[in-house]
Amino acid sequence: MKKTSMATKRTREALEEPKGDPVNLFKDVSDSDADTDSEDSVYSGLEEEPDTDSDNDNEDADSDDSYNSSDGRDAEKDISSIPLEGGSTDSDRDEEASLEKAIDIKAHTKSRNSGTAQATMKTESSTPQRDEYESDSSDEEDIRNTVGNVPLEWYKDYDHLGYDVEGRKIIKPKKADELDEFLNKMDNPDYWRTVTNKMTGQSVVLSKEDLATIKRLQMGKHPKGVENQYEPWVDFETSEVMIHPMTNRPEDKRSFIPSKWERLKVGQMVHALKMGWMKPTPKPKMDGEEVEEEEKFYMLWKDEEENDITKKYRARIPAPKIPLPDHYESYNPPPEYLFTKEEEEKWRNQDPDERRMKFLPQKFDSLRKVPSYPRFINERFERCLDLYLCPRQRKIKMNINPEDLIPKLPKPKDLQPFPTTQAVVYKGHTDIVRCIAVDPSGQWLASGSDDKTIRFWEVSSGRCLHKLSTGDVVKSLVWNPNSAINLVAAAVSRYVYLINPGLVDKLVVTKTDSMLESIKPGDDAGPSKKAPVEWEEIGGRDYEAGYRFKLSHPKEVNQVTWHGKGDYFASVMPKGDSNAVMIHQLSRQRSQNPFSKSKGLVQCVLFHPIRPFLFVATQRYVRVYNLLKQELTKKLLTNCKWVSSMAVHSGGDNLIIGSYDCRLSWFDLDLSTKPYQTLRHHKKALRQVCYHKRYPLFASASDDGTVIVCHGMVYNDMLKNPLIVPVKVLKGHSVTKDLGVMDCVFHPTQPWVFSAGADFTVRLFS
Repeated sequence: MKKTSMATKRTREALEEPKGDPVNLFKDVSDSDADTDSEDSVYSGLEEEPDTDSDNDNEDADSDDSYNSSDGRDAEKDISSIPLEGGSTDSDRDEEASLEKAIDIKAHTKSRNSGTAQATMKTESSTPQRDEYESDSSDEEDIRNTVGNVPLEWYKDYDHLGYDVEGRKIIKPKKADELDEFLNKMDNPDYWRTVTNKMTGQSVVLSKEDLATIKRLQMGKHPKGVENQYEPWVDFETSEVMIHPMTNRPEDKRSFIPSKWERLKVGQMVHALKMGWMKPTPKPKMDGEEVEEEEKFYMLWKDEEENDITKKYRARIPAPKIPLPDHYESYNPPPEYLFTKEEEEKWRNQDPDERRMKFLPQKFDSLRKVPSYPRFINERFERCLDLYLCPRQRKIKMNINPEDLIPKLPKPKDLQPFPTTQAVVYKGHTDIVRCIAVDPSGQWLASGSDDKTIRFWEVSSGRCLHKLSTGDVVKSLVWNPNSAINLVAAAVSRYVYLINPGLVDKLVVTKTDSMLESIKPGDDAGPSKKAPVEWEEIGGRDYEAGYRFKLSHPKEVNQVTWHGKGDYFASVMPKGDSNAVMIHQLSRQRSQNPFSKSKGLVQCVLFHPIRPFLFVATQRYVRVYNLLKQELTKKLLTNCKWVSSMAVHSGGDNLIIGSYDCRLSWFDLDLSTKPYQTLRHHKKALRQVCYHKRYPLFASASDDGTVIVCHGMVYNDMLKNPLIVPVKVLKGHSVTKDLGVMDCVFHPTQPWVFSAGADFTVRLFS
């Protein structure tokens, strides 16, 4: 109890001191002079931001509020009226605490009074405010916010503006809405000189001195209004060189070494950011406040979360390089690169897009004589347009073994037998041999040439046994497939001759002649209709030579072909229009035209070996007709520009076509109307193609002087595709007048092939 009374007595003595009376610091606005607004810069009613981090600051704020409610004398009176007697109860403890609080207020008031003796506070609604500059430690700026040179835009999403000296947050003041701002603008006479302190967010009313300073700055005068701005120079450091320097202390070692602890701290923070341990503090939600949806930003060039495949497709595609200059772009090009007058005129008449060179080559004696290139800017602009407008695509190169792309085919040794070597050469013709034919037994060979002769050869010995003169070039030659009839059909100019060579057994020769003599001409469709083809029997010397019948056609005949049974044969007249294809019947000596309209320029025709079908090949299509139903069955798309020849497999379901554009197309008639496979083995036009009747072989003859033999196996299984394998390239003919092998045909029983060439020879490969 004694201790409490002594403390109370000392407190009263301290409060009753006449010096340092704090009343002047907290005058009301009404007691101030009229020029207070012009002399002091005060806040416009916004209090200092609260600090919730320290309890002591709260106590100081409470003490200030208590002093604001009354003057210093009232506070002194209230403190003196505190009872100091009584026991040590809870009320005594409260009284003792209030005394200590009053002592703190007194001390705080003294310190402020000593620092700002001449400052006065102006408040709204008779509430005194704390001076903005009372705690300044600098004469130039308010350093209450200690964020330094950090941009204040970084704090726009937070509820504070920065930190004070002790590290506490400076809370942003509440912003008024537009209506309050407008009312303040209308009612407040000091609105025009009110500015906002960006560092603290508070509004400051500029005094008359501040306005005068700003006005002097705008006029380019001294801020303080000093007349003589330039004081006399005092040379503290003389210009004379002294013996001893003013300071010669060496720099510390720590100035050369980076801070170890800062490096460790930064390393820890970087690691925490990478691991995701350190994250920004989320913005707290205010009660009743609508949370604004923040804009979502996406990383366009994000690499961390993408897999390798995405990175590969997203990789940057470099611009294509400009091609290096050529010889004609030199200032001194070789003479062969310079244009003649005709070439220059032709170059000028061409369109710019069609020109092979972009400019005319010129020749200069030296580099200094070369003028400036006038299209330099245009070319650079066009390249920029190409890089900007033309899309670039990166093509991923696949490392594939070329052998994996080639289908696995059987070895040629496993596909034997097939012709491999040249066995016999038949010489005797004096001009190009255009066509050859083998009799059904395989013992005799017939050949037609441009020397206007037909020669008959023995296959085994190569001897010429018979020779017939035709009077014109022999275009086609075919032996009758019926072994009981020994007849050869030959197309010469506008005529088709039926010849009995008389080489086989005499009984067969006699039987053939007797059959031809017993034939009676058939009746035509009408008595007034003229027959398209005239049949004429041949007698006299021509009959002894072997000629039996002569069929006269209106146009030149290019091809003759027999039906499998040997009674019908067809002839082709490409220039005959609607009469281009004629079918003849031997047993009745009758000819008929199966087509009433022209289907195009007919190249060749063939009979189906089993069914009553007729294949008609035009320049680009092959039509399959049913002779019994007299209708079109199929139309094959050859994919060729000009069909030259055609051959049908002995089974009748496969067809090969040769063309003048170096292509051989295999058709599977049951599969599609388009080629099943296309071979481009030859380098020049194909003249003839042929199938073997017994072996799975087919051959093609070309103007490049070669005969290519291929293995073509056709399976009985409908689900199995044909096997096509090239096995041998036969060479022996020489190219003459850009013509090579004109015709080829297989031996009927052996895996042999005959070829007729433009070098006047016929060759047998076995």
